[in-house]
Amino acid sequence: MRPTRSASGAAATLTFAATFIAAVAAVAQLPVAAAHPGAEPGPCPFLQTQPVVHHGRGLGRRSTNDGDAPFADYGSVKEDIKTAFTDSKDFWPADFGNYAPFMIRLAWHCSGSYRISDGRGGCDGARIRFDPELSWADNTNLDKARHVLEPIKIKYGDTLSWGDLIVLTGTTAIESMGGPILGFCGGRVDDTDGGASIKLGNSTEQEAIAPCPVNGNCSYPLGQEQIGLIYVNPEGHMASGDPLSSVPDIRSSFGRMGMTDRQTVALIGGGHSVGKTHGACPTGPGPNPDEDPANPWPGTCGSGALMGKGNNTFTSGFEGPWTTQPTVWSNHYFINLLSYNWTSFKGPGGHTQFRPSAFQGGPEPPAGIRMLVADIALLNDPSYLSLVKEYAANATSLEYDFAHAWYQLTSRDMGPAYRCKGNNVPPPQPFQLPLPDGPSVQPSDFDSAAESIKGIINNCDALGGSSDKLPSGEEFNGALFVTLAWQCMSTYRETDYSGGCNGARIAISPEKDWALNKGLDKPIAALQSLRSSLPSSGFVPSLADTIVLAASVSLQAVGVHDLPDFKGGRVDLQGPLDLDVYGKFTPRDYINDPVVKNRDDFEVMGLSMSEGVALKGRPRSPAYMRGLGYSGSYTDDLTNFSNLYFKLIVEETWTASPNGTLDEYVAEGKPGVFMTAGDLALYWDPETRPWVEHFASDNDGFLAEFAAAWTSFLTRDLAA
Repeated sequence: MRPTRSASGAAATLTFAATFIAAVAAVAQLPVAAAHPGAEPGPCPFLQTQPVVHHGRGLGRRSTNDGDAPFADYGSVKEDIKTAFTDSKDFWPADFGNYAPFMIRLAWHCSGSYRISDGRGGCDGARIRFDPELSWADNTNLDKARHVLEPIKIKYGDTLSWGDLIVLTGTTAIESMGGPILGFCGGRVDDTDGGASIKLGNSTEQEAIAPCPVNGNCSYPLGQEQIGLIYVNPEGHMASGDPLSSVPDIRSSFGRMGMTDRQTVALIGGGHSVGKTHGACPTGPGPNPDEDPANPWPGTCGSGALMGKGNNTFTSGFEGPWTTQPTVWSNHYFINLLSYNWTSFKGPGGHTQFRPSAFQGGPEPPAGIRMLVADIALLNDPSYLSLVKEYAANATSLEYDFAHAWYQLTSRDMGPAYRCKGNNVPPPQPFQLPLPDGPSVQPSDFDSAAESIKGIINNCDALGGSSDKLPSGEEFNGALFVTLAWQCMSTYRETDYSGGCNGARIAISPEKDWALNKGLDKPIAALQSLRSSLPSSGFVPSLADTIVLAASVSLQAVGVHDLPDFKGGRVDLQGPLDLDVYGKFTPRDYINDPVVKNRDDFEVMGLSMSEGVALKGRPRSPAYMRGLGYSGSYTDDLTNFSNLYFKLIVEETWTASPNGTLDEYVAEGKPGVFMTAGDLALYWDPETRPWVEHFASDNDGFLAEFAAAWTSFLTRDLAA
């Protein structure tokens, strides 16, 4: 909660204790009681735990194979998988005697939770084994698929993660039925619980960062239209039964996963070319794993030994295959869509689906094939319809597009291609944001550039008059260089290993045009000019390395002395970039509560609590802040870096700034000292407040933690 304003616009002044109590109570949705100095708030229910950070994946606890241990021979695993496909088990008989279509669904649903907004989701971690994903309605009966695979997992033990086994099985299933595959990216590491999926929903934590007031009408930053489903309701928007209503849902949801129209249609049709839906009766699958862990989804259709399975299975509530050869991958799904007149009816599961009839003078349709509302939606949009026609007429086009889309679906959460393990890894793909190979460099290679940077730290002309001014009246560019490097590197997401300063995307559209990067073109231009001035006969670092190096030189100049030798090797991308890929990565500015935003930022970036809080106290350029519309920063004394940031937060009383356009606060009696709501939220949050207090009382401890956190974070986007 922030200090409120009166109707006249005058800022209400609150002491920090009262502000803290009010903020915590608001986040916890508890009444504010006894909000007086010294009062302690009750616990905030969804801000109590901090995931254990494993650099290389800051998303919770990991299995014994942390990514460095040996991985299984995927070729041998594939042979065992193929044998399992046709070894039908009594506990869950295989449709048509083949589990392969079932395994495609398992891999799809494990991977399809990925969303582009924050990089969460995906099959790395294999959290489909745990709640909340385990009990999602869309994952009904997938526990049986894992049961089929369990002997293989036991055979290979910790050398084979569940994540790799699930995705490799789905990919092998496609291949075994004659479908196209691009390859396999191995190397997933299993989580030991489902904590990293809690923010996928349905949960209080999810509502805090990405609310969905009407389930079934969810929007960005969530990936799915309905929590508990992977993408969209197959029965149409809000189960309306209207194919036209499904079109925007499909485009929006697949787009939020980073898919184009072409990828979307190829995936839907390629996936639905095999297998069938299950809805044998209207009474449902029975209790989910959260409701009955011992016997989840027992089924309610039929009776006797086959109750709830085989022809009596209820999974989605729809019934029937899409093609007459559900264990052979083909383009027949698209041919069927175009060849027959599809009319709606209520299936045996009680849901609207479509059955075919002949067009006048056309061929009679085969018996038993069915389509879903979301399938028929592809006929009700010009772009989708064009692709349906293309794939019906050109199987080769479908094969190419499906193979690439499937690889993206199952690998996007794995990050850059260099993280992939195995002997069937394809060349780097556009969705992996590939970079050129970096140079082999030593710290001494950067000595000349570092000396040149020292020469422009106090040169106002170097930045075209955009420098910060010290209390003495001198110009200083160091804080602006630190700000530039932070904006460049803070795009890194440990959720899907994307972003960071490697590539220098901050100098290219669309990233250079982000509102938060306003004014940074001046220091970028200065560093480009500096690079041009270096002797061509010597080593000229990339712009990306120069940005990070300028920050390191600047930090050393203001008193951060524990930085190790500079680690370079970054490269530069050249624009313009493919907006279908890069345009989907945007600032995560959708979280309004500053307490929640701080916590979520730390988690997405893979920072521990102490690291995140320490890095918030970095040198901050007043010129940059004013360029964003703020009144200034917390200090103009930029050449003496210390724990002043934290001391001010703790010791001062803060009032909402007269600058009414932004969440800005000014220290009482110190009109030139400003903080943002995100700064003060470190004190409002009971989980970050101890670190604020610790750093405020221990300058040496803060400087050491800052140096360690800065060093660790700025190299995470580099290949090991």
